[in-house]
Amino acid sequence: MQPATKRSKQRDAIIAFLMTRKDHPTADTIYMNIKKEFPNISLGTVYRNLALLSERGDILKLSYDNGADRYDASVEPHYHFICQECGEVEDIEMESFDQEIIEKASQHFPGKITESVTYFRGTCEKCLRKILDKDID
Repeated sequence: MQPATKRSKQRDAIIAFLMTRKDHPTADTIYMNIKKEFPNISLGTVYRNLALLSERGDILKLSYDNGADRYDASVEPHYHFICQECGEVEDIEMESFDQEIIEKASQHFPGKITESVTYFRGTCEKCLRKILDKDID
């Protein structure tokens, strides 16, 4: 269990902002939006608060490949799709199969597996349309 930390209006604003978003914004996007409410906030403060919130399990930090970390207010288990064309991250609404994967992997691993992380990659609908439009021209 994490030690209690003092409440922060800035931290609360970051969580509130993330709860309005489904696009899993980067720290820079969060900073630009939080700065409207807290003009004196620094990017470093936003990064420190995001690190604390993700360590406490209040938000998810999504790290993949060489892309910028993304943040998600939805902490219940769910899956993400990453577009290989534009880099956008979207939720995929589907039933979880994590337990099945953990059980299968545990048959091949002598330790104890407690979690799995699954990302789906491909081309998002918006990028597919752009590609199709280019092919038509």
